[in-house]
Amino acid sequence: MKIVITLLCIFSLLINSSCNKVIEKEGYVNVEGGKIWYKIVGEGDGIPLLILHGGPGSRSCDMIPGFSLLAKDRPVIFYDQLGSGNSDRPTDTTLWKTERFVNEIDLLRSALELDELHILGHSCGSTFLIEYMLTKQPKGVKSVIFSSPHISSPDWMADAKILLSQLPISVQDTISKYEALKNYNAPEYLSATDSFYARHLSRKSWHIIPNVECENVPGFNDQIYEYMWGPTEFNITGTLKDFDRTADLDKIIEPILFMTGEYDEARPETMYKYQKLSRNASVEIIDDAAHKTMIDQPEKVYEVISRFLKKVENNK
Repeated sequence: MKIVITLLCIFSLLINSSCNKVIEKEGYVNVEGGKIWYKIVGEGDGIPLLILHGGPGSRSCDMIPGFSLLAKDRPVIFYDQLGSGNSDRPTDTTLWKTERFVNEIDLLRSALELDELHILGHSCGSTFLIEYMLTKQPKGVKSVIFSSPHISSPDWMADAKILLSQLPISVQDTISKYEALKNYNAPEYLSATDSFYARHLSRKSWHIIPNVECENVPGFNDQIYEYMWGPTEFNITGTLKDFDRTADLDKIIEPILFMTGEYDEARPETMYKYQKLSRNASVEIIDDAAHKTMIDQPEKVYEVISRFLKKVENNK
């Protein structure tokens, strides 16, 4: 009898230990090609929100101060994709495939036990998010937020063409001149592209605003960006050149929020186009914000996303 009781106790301990896995607030998860870094902010009662940064080759730390406002209501999970930020930085270009980035999401969800969650993809993070929703058809995703999204390279280039046409003629001529020469490092060209970024990337001098989250964090990974995207925001020459998922938007059955800035390079007009192509989508435009909405207008972004998430959760 004592042996039976002892065995039952041991079995109970094993069950409890496996059920009470401790999830660290910051750590690493193994993926194909290396380890990816994550950070969990907040402990609210709401369903967790997972955030995918853009780039490709950007990092989470730039977004943490703005999006962390959402941690008032729920855990918010940030992570750096392989090759970015605090994650490992292999140089093997065979790793820079959309499918591999998509697989990271499942591996992270499994490690952090994210059975139910909302997912936000910002910019190129939306590229990986829409691929995840369409190719994996994952369970437990309660809503999808496409933040300043790249859903279609043809649409992105069309939007860029419109926005470039609104720049001073001298700036347009400089950009055209050096792009024809494929000289993307000329000081004149870089100065001209900065004119575009000041209007449509961020309305603030975000790169000089102190951000403790980014201290000692490696910067932008140009190798990934140039391999998958191209030399500038408005010139897609990489592996994503022909990416286009607009025809598949209606296959996503979860509630969708398309959110973009008033002056965003992901133009508001395009978001309304995507809304019409989707089953259950809404659009929110962040006033006086460009592409980095969470930096330009963090409080407005919080209000918009919080309202959307609460509506989804109240309708379950």
